[in-house]
Amino acid sequence: MINKSQVEDWPSEKKGWYVTFVFLFAFIFSLIDRQILNLLVIPIQNDLLLSDTQISLLQGFAFVITYVLLSVPIGRLVDKFNRIKIMISGVVVWSITTFTCGLSRNFYELLFARMGVGAGEAALSPAAWSVLADYFRPERLSFPISIYLMGPYLGAGLAMILGAYVLDLTSGREAIYIPLIGSLAPWQITFIIVSLPGIIITGLLLSVKEPKRKNIKSNSEKIPNWSEVISFMLLNKRIYTSLHIATPFLVIMLYGLQAWSPTILVRVYDWELSDAGRVYGLIALFFGSTGVISGPFLSKVLKNLSISSSSLKVCVLGVSLAGISISLLPFQNDSFYALICIAIASFCIPLPLALVTTIMQEVTPNPMRGVVNGMYVVSTNVIGLAIGPFLVAFGTDYIFNDPNLIAYSLSLVAVIVAPIGSILFCIGIKEYREKFETV
Repeated sequence: MINKSQVEDWPSEKKGWYVTFVFLFAFIFSLIDRQILNLLVIPIQNDLLLSDTQISLLQGFAFVITYVLLSVPIGRLVDKFNRIKIMISGVVVWSITTFTCGLSRNFYELLFARMGVGAGEAALSPAAWSVLADYFRPERLSFPISIYLMGPYLGAGLAMILGAYVLDLTSGREAIYIPLIGSLAPWQITFIIVSLPGIIITGLLLSVKEPKRKNIKSNSEKIPNWSEVISFMLLNKRIYTSLHIATPFLVIMLYGLQAWSPTILVRVYDWELSDAGRVYGLIALFFGSTGVISGPFLSKVLKNLSISSSSLKVCVLGVSLAGISISLLPFQNDSFYALICIAIASFCIPLPLALVTTIMQEVTPNPMRGVVNGMYVVSTNVIGLAIGPFLVAFGTDYIFNDPNLIAYSLSLVAVIVAPIGSILFCIGIKEYREKFETV
């Protein structure tokens, strides 16, 4: 039971919600900077003469290599130092390197610039989750987390919509002259434009106060060393299997869908690129964001029906339905029905994500949260972001040997990974119910 002094020690919910929406704004634009490349695949390929596999390396590997290598060390810093300052540093780095993407004139320059974007964005979520867990009491945390996790879908959607708008403005122009920079292609201008909101994000984060860490016995409490963190996770290995290993198989479908849906509409259904970006952007924005906030709501409904471990059971449902909808995509002869499959998948994939993040804060002691959150970012992105777009491109280039069969490649990936994700989520159900679930 929480006593009066403990309740009064929490920040006001008004402040907590302000912080939540500042973090959401930052997350949205981090995803715009990350995902805008997906809309620009065809003009970049035409300008730089890149294959689908090279594009997939820019979409996945180049970003993930630094994102992954730095997430755990940054998570360690999150457990020790001011989390808001860490987030601000990340915003500055990813904004500058997104701008640099717009100056790139060959594959390797773009590769290294994308690595810089990954390095900056590695600072955001481990710190944000830890801060939110100190602004909201545990029983009220899942909804703010779900609002924050709307960021990837709002960001991906806006990246497509804004990118399409820029492409429309610059269509028919081979190069645009920028003072002090020189002549740039329209896709380069797009990168430069989406980097600019980093200035606003930095100002907003400066207005956020670092909260007092909760559930800490004293200010001098020792930060657990690596062996203690690993020992704790091994002691609860089944639940961390569901959190850290099952989720990446869901993310493979997420990033495969986000990376290649506009290209599918162009190659398979002969859409104009700007139209494909605009329509897919609206789907990602609406269905993705409603999916992520629906997860906690559905879990609560199931819990009220006395269904145990409802959070993890919603995760199983989400990954299963997403796999089915994507597997049906290549068999649609009309783009309308293809978009229905994409919309269903865009809704189902995010269903588990707020629940997974909330459970992770719930089961992990405060002094370990930063590093455990960082490890989660590593696992989801090594398996998810690095492999997701690549697997689809690999299937197109080397299994089907036809770029117009890209929907079949995406479907094949879903058929393989969705059952694996479902099984891994099921593994943690019993341990969560017995050790962590509150009645």
